[in-house]
Amino acid sequence: MSDHLPPCPSCSSEYTYEMNALMVCPECGHEWMPAAGGAAEPAGPGERVIRDAVGNVLSDGDTVTVVKALKVKGSVSGIKAGTKVRNIRLVDGVDGHDIDCRIEGFGAMQLKSSVVKKA
Repeated sequence: MSDHLPPCPSCSSEYTYEMNALMVCPECGHEWMPAAGGAAEPAGPGERVIRDAVGNVLSDGDTVTVVKALKVKGSVSGIKAGTKVRNIRLVDGVDGHDIDCRIEGFGAMQLKSSVVKKA
């Protein structure tokens, strides 16, 4: 961890901290990739960037929240909006299902990144 961290670009707070590859502001909750002279993309050339429903970059091991109710084939009840899903894995799935996860009460399944929000 470096001695001098940049201020938050959203609220100019000086109390930022590093969390893995991201910089985080505890005052406004803004997360960003530190840039070395320009706009930052978290992945190198040729790597796929997966974003959630609000535009946050997702990575393996993140915790996400389902933002809308989902019907599950073969289940009487579906997945309710607000359900937390821990420790996701990003995969090249079928039909846009790019998150592999295990949901409490449902088991292993794949989700689309467009129906989740980073928690």
